[in-house]
Amino acid sequence: MAHKYLIETFGCQMNVHDSERMAGLLEQAGFEATDDAADADVVVINTCSVRERAEEKLYTRLGELRQLAAEEGHNPIVAVAGCVAQQEGEALLKRAPGVVDVIVGTQAIRRLPMLVEQAAATRGMGVRAPTTRTPIPLIDLNPYDDVTFPLGVTRRGDRVKAYVTIIEGCNEFCSFCVVPYTRGHERMRPMGDILAEVREAAESGRREVQLLGQIVNHYAAPDDPSCDFTGLLEAVHGVGGVERIRFASPHPRHVSARFLDAMARLPKICRHLHLPVQSGSTRVLDAMRRRYSRESYLDLVARVRASLPEVALSTDMIVGFPGETEADFEETLSLTARVRYHSMFSFKYSPRPNTLADKRLSDDVPEEEKTRRIVALQALQRSVQSELNEDMVGREVEVLVDAASRRREAELSGRTSQNVVVNLPGPASWIGETLRVRIERAGPHSVWGRLSPSRFDSGASGA
Repeated sequence: MAHKYLIETFGCQMNVHDSERMAGLLEQAGFEATDDAADADVVVINTCSVRERAEEKLYTRLGELRQLAAEEGHNPIVAVAGCVAQQEGEALLKRAPGVVDVIVGTQAIRRLPMLVEQAAATRGMGVRAPTTRTPIPLIDLNPYDDVTFPLGVTRRGDRVKAYVTIIEGCNEFCSFCVVPYTRGHERMRPMGDILAEVREAAESGRREVQLLGQIVNHYAAPDDPSCDFTGLLEAVHGVGGVERIRFASPHPRHVSARFLDAMARLPKICRHLHLPVQSGSTRVLDAMRRRYSRESYLDLVARVRASLPEVALSTDMIVGFPGETEADFEETLSLTARVRYHSMFSFKYSPRPNTLADKRLSDDVPEEEKTRRIVALQALQRSVQSELNEDMVGREVEVLVDAASRRREAELSGRTSQNVVVNLPGPASWIGETLRVRIERAGPHSVWGRLSPSRFDSGASGA
C-alpha cells in the first residue's frame, strides 16, 4: 500500500503553487494524496509569515496534530515548510515541542521527499511510524540559488488555471515586509524554463496562466538580456492554447509606459492590475520605504486608466503602521474613495521579525485603534465594490468558468477579464469554457448572471 500525504497551505498564491510543487515531488517519490490527517503518513504544513495571524495558524495546527497523536495514537511524520519554517528554524521546536520531524525552508522544497524518508528511517519503521519522534528533527534552511524546477512534476490543483513562478525572492526591503528575509534575494527563472512550463500547462488543458513573483514587473531574463517583463508577457502571449494571462504582484514604481502599451495591445492579458499602495499618506509611505508618494501613485493610476479605460484595479493596504496618525489614515480613506478599487486586501499592521520597522519603529498605534481603522476602511471599500458591481447589472461579459460555485449547488463560478467573480447556473461540463453571461444582480464580492443566448460570441464587452 502506498504511503499517503496531506499538504495544508496557508498564505499567498506563491505558497499555493509551492504546495503544488511539493505534492508533485511526493507523488514522484511514491506517495498518494489524502484529505484526512488521520489517514496521512506525512502531513506537510506550508506556512505564511507575512502577518502575525497567519503565523499563529501554524502553532494552532501543530497543537491539533499533537492532540490527534495523544487521543488516537496516530503520529504521522510532520513537516513544516514555507516562510515560518525559514524564519523560525529551530525556534519552531521550542514553541511546538515533540511534534515536528522536518523543517524545510522556502529554497529547499525539492529536498522534501528525501528529508521525509530520512525522518521515517530514523524512527525505524517506515513512514507510518511509532509514537516516538526523531531525536533531532531534520532541518534544511540553506539559501539555494537554483530556481529551476523539473518540468511535469508539479501536481496542479486547478484544472483551468496554472501558476507559473517567474521570480523568487525580493530586493526591495520595504520596512514592514518579511519576504526578503524568508524567501531570500531576488532570483530570476530563465525565460526558456518559464515558456516550457507555460506550454506544458496549456497542453494539459489549462486556459489561464498566472505568472507569480514578489515583484513580477522587475523580471529580467537571465538567459536573454533583451527580455524584460514586457518581453516575457509578449512571449507567453504567443503560446498556443493560453487564453488568459494574469500576474501578481507588480510594484507601482516599476510600471512603465512600455508595459502599459503591452497590456493594451495584447488581448490575452487580463484587464486587471494589482497595484499595492499600502497607505494613502506620503509620510507613511516614506516610513514604509515604498519609494513613491501619494501624488506619484495617483498619477500612475491616471496613466493606467488612460491606457486601459476598461481596467480594474486592486490593491493592498495596511492600517496602524507605526506613527500613523488620524490624518494619515484619513488620507488612506480619501485615496481609496478617489481610486475606487475593484478589490482590496487590507490588514492591521503587525511587527515582523528582522524587518526595519520592527527594529527601528515603535508599534505605537493601539490595537483598538487599528481595529477601528480597518473596520472603517473595509466598510468604505465594500461600498465602492458594491457600486462597481451594481454597474455591471444588465451588461454581458465574458466569463472563464473555473469551478463549481461555493455559494450553492447547481451553480458555477468564474471570472471576467477584470477578475470579477461571476456565479451562474449551469452544468459542470461548462468548467473550462469561456462563456458570454448577462449579469442580473450584484453584491459587494461577486455578481450573478445567466448564460446569454450567444454564449460563445467573443465580442462580449469587458467587465
